[in-house]
Amino acid sequence: RVRTVAETRAAAEQIGYPLIIKPIAGAGSADTYRVDDAAELEAVLGRMHHVREASCEEFVEGDELTYDTVSIAGRPAFANVAQYLPRPLAARTHEWISPVIITVRDLTQPGLADGLALGERVLGALGMGDGFTHMEWFRKANGEVVFGEIGCRPGGAHLVDQMNYTCDIDLFREWARAVCWGKFEAPTRRKYNAAIIFKRAKGQGRITRIDGLREFLQRHGEHVVEQRLLPVGTQRRDWKKTLVSDGFILLRHPDWDRTHELAMEAASDITMWAE
Repeated sequence: RVRTVAETRAAAEQIGYPLIIKPIAGAGSADTYRVDDAAELEAVLGRMHHVREASCEEFVEGDELTYDTVSIAGRPAFANVAQYLPRPLAARTHEWISPVIITVRDLTQPGLADGLALGERVLGALGMGDGFTHMEWFRKANGEVVFGEIGCRPGGAHLVDQMNYTCDIDLFREWARAVCWGKFEAPTRRKYNAAIIFKRAKGQGRITRIDGLREFLQRHGEHVVEQRLLPVGTQRRDWKKTLVSDGFILLRHPDWDRTHELAMEAASDITMWAE
């Protein structure tokens, strides 16, 4: 943890480059920067005067995923993994990207085992009681698992809605049940991979048209569970200040490859325009 410019410079010297700097009290990759050398560090420090406390740590290359739970007495009554496509930092750096998050239906696959096991150990180490948790972790190319964020809260950006659609349950109700009565009564069988695709309009001003949406829904409407793109005439949002951007499409499918394919098609073939 760093609170001053001097502390940040000292941490960078100890850690080495590349590194990542992000607020302790942050969300959605806001005020989060990859730093590759001392010159970039000075530039970033000039943009972080309003941040009271930050984390300065090694930049980890690899797939970025979540580990989410509703826990009772520190043990997960419900668990979830989702993958960010691309990594949130990249999505917050390039406006043209349509960020995608996909929940993973099959949690038994070997590539997730170490992340799930480490997540459970984190719950024990932190003395978690009853409630929602949201963690983010990296799966490096060599298989090593590294946790980057640990929060005693649900994930944002409609991640809980995705989990609900994954299992056809109501986790808001089960969260309350866990906290109030120490019980979780919903079935936890995972039926679908659920993908959310956030869209950003091209241009500034009000939304003038949406290309490709009608055709996408004609082809794949049976898999779309929510379509919440901003309607024509609405002022577009500041993409730097909200991950939800100018709305989203949420879809699901039992097969991971097909879910990924549909999400990438929505990301590339649907375009919003503003002026």
